[in-house]
Amino acid sequence: MKKKLVVLTGAGISAESGIKTFRDADGLWEGYNVMDVASPEGWHRNKELVLDFYNQRRKQLQEVKPNKGHFGLAELEKYFDVHIITQNVDNLHEQAGSTKVLHLHGELLKVRSTKNETYILDWQHDLVIGDVDDKGNQLRPHIVWFGEMVPALEEAINITAQADYVAIIGTSLQVYPAASLMHYANPNTPVFYIDPRPASINNLQNPLEIISMNATDGVPFLREKLVEIIEAKSCH
Repeated sequence: MKKKLVVLTGAGISAESGIKTFRDADGLWEGYNVMDVASPEGWHRNKELVLDFYNQRRKQLQEVKPNKGHFGLAELEKYFDVHIITQNVDNLHEQAGSTKVLHLHGELLKVRSTKNETYILDWQHDLVIGDVDDKGNQLRPHIVWFGEMVPALEEAINITAQADYVAIIGTSLQVYPAASLMHYANPNTPVFYIDPRPASINNLQNPLEIISMNATDGVPFLREKLVEIIEAKSCH
């Protein structure tokens, strides 16, 4: 039976494919104030602005490709039961071939009803005022905005609690609720943290190995390391 590898990914892994991260620029995301385009208040103030913003993000996503970090994680499924828990709203993990991806903050290529959270549609093109659900309610981006509940959090906690190994890639795990996930990992579970500028991970009891590389170099390095571990164990 394959060991369970849980991978927590953030904006850093997608940045290497050319997707900008808003935390790099003082609360601006692609030149927009985050609270104008990623909060319920922003939505109520100016729906057209919010829809246009995510329409642009959707177009941008169609112009980028997964990188070696994404592909490397997909390849690890040969050796491990890999579960990716991502804060990213793009589908680059899926494009690279990963089969178990949980999106904490929603998905750019989905929309949902403003009145019924379970009414979710796949959506590739522009979303505009007048695009509605089966009851005539306006559709909105399927994104978890600031101040909203994170519906996938409970599932993410359950997955993390069962991990045999954890890898953290391209996220500082400073932002809640994602930051709380490591509290649920078994304290004996080894953690590998891949980041060119690693932040200090607070209150981590686990055995920790820091790999000071970007994802495109760090994931192949991690793969070699993990494969060595399982091969060494299988020899005993």
